[in-house]
Amino acid sequence: MKKAILLIAGLAIISCKNEPKVDYVLLSGQIENTKGDKVYILGNDFKQEIAVGKDGIFADTLRIKTDGYYTFSHERERTSLYTQPGDELKITLDAAQFDETIKYSGKGAEKNNYIAAKFLANENFDFEKVYAEEEEAFLKKIGDAKKNAEDALANAKGLDANFINTEKGNIKYEYLANLARYPRYHSYFAKKPDYTASENLLAPLKDLNLDNAKDFGSYESYKEIVTQHYMDKVYEDSLMTTSLNAIKGLKSQNIKNELATQLVYSISPSNENTEKIYNIIQEISDKEDLKKEVTEKYNKIKNLIAGKDSPKFQYENHKGGKTSLADLQGKYVYIDVWATWCGPCIGEIPSLKRVEKQYHNKNISFVSISIDTKKAYETWKKMVDDKELGGVQLIADNAWKSKFVTDYAIEGIPRFILIDPQGKIVNADAPRPSSPKLIELFNELKI
Repeated sequence: MKKAILLIAGLAIISCKNEPKVDYVLLSGQIENTKGDKVYILGNDFKQEIAVGKDGIFADTLRIKTDGYYTFSHERERTSLYTQPGDELKITLDAAQFDETIKYSGKGAEKNNYIAAKFLANENFDFEKVYAEEEEAFLKKIGDAKKNAEDALANAKGLDANFINTEKGNIKYEYLANLARYPRYHSYFAKKPDYTASENLLAPLKDLNLDNAKDFGSYESYKEIVTQHYMDKVYEDSLMTTSLNAIKGLKSQNIKNELATQLVYSISPSNENTEKIYNIIQEISDKEDLKKEVTEKYNKIKNLIAGKDSPKFQYENHKGGKTSLADLQGKYVYIDVWATWCGPCIGEIPSLKRVEKQYHNKNISFVSISIDTKKAYETWKKMVDDKELGGVQLIADNAWKSKFVTDYAIEGIPRFILIDPQGKIVNADAPRPSSPKLIELFNELKI
């Protein structure tokens, strides 16, 4: 009998050991006043799209293997959530008042209701006003925000010890990220282009370990600090040798992968260090998809040097019919790639109008190519009329995926291109209309 009991106990232990480890989260919810037909869960190298029904209901299984912070987004609204394998979260919200109405129930709800309350409290944090403050006032405001977050965490009910420790780290890095942003943002918001931060202000960042793989994968604020630190070094280093060697020497592969992704944006026809950047990306990244992507871009860039034949276009003209690059041959062509939703693009319009007026009846055509989507077609037509845009106004046939756009490896707008009367590239990344360098270039070419 004793042997039988021991055998049964042994089988029970074996049975427990053989139970599959839970590596998923059950997520469901309902959205009132939906603004789209999808929600997204992003973070920790994870991305999942979930369909939202006409009744606002959504549900799916998330194959999340690690605890951590994720972003829950619906159209342009987003919030942070914390989840771990085994959670069964239900979300309810009204998209018309996103942060004010979001509520969680089910396993894991306590943590996320705490985070939702924290997000709502931060709505009163006037970003622009806070960063425009002088150092002493700024430090007080972010110090008060940190203290309020620590108090809210201490007073929250039902939180487990692991989450409390994680959130303490989150609060710390949010504070340090505010410090790290201040020199750049204060210069902009306070309109002080020559501002330099005092040594004392940035002292808490001095001894921060910038090669911590675990924290880089866990905290968005730490990720921001580290990424900005190394990318600033890249931009400050004219030869890029020192900065790229520092990145190469990092031990954390996830940090190197992220920096490789950021460096892809530095590969452009106007960057004389493009080959160095391409080679370092190939060396530091272990993401084969990224290496393939950057190789395709690099090969395109090599065909965008001055003197090469320009990629062609033939797009709908705002005035009717279609216009091609061939139609404009015989004159220089200055191209503005833009969109109605792009603030910096619209910001260049007054300068573009001045340059167009200055070079009216000269040997140059000014062409604006919108990459608005089909659903924004009427918005484009109306903006051209309302802003009385001059030159040749065209709209690309497939937004970002239009052949002319992809042939020029355009990943950000506005983008300006100058082509000569024979259809050859003068500058695939030409100066903006607001830059004095554009008129200098026109004078060199005797336009």
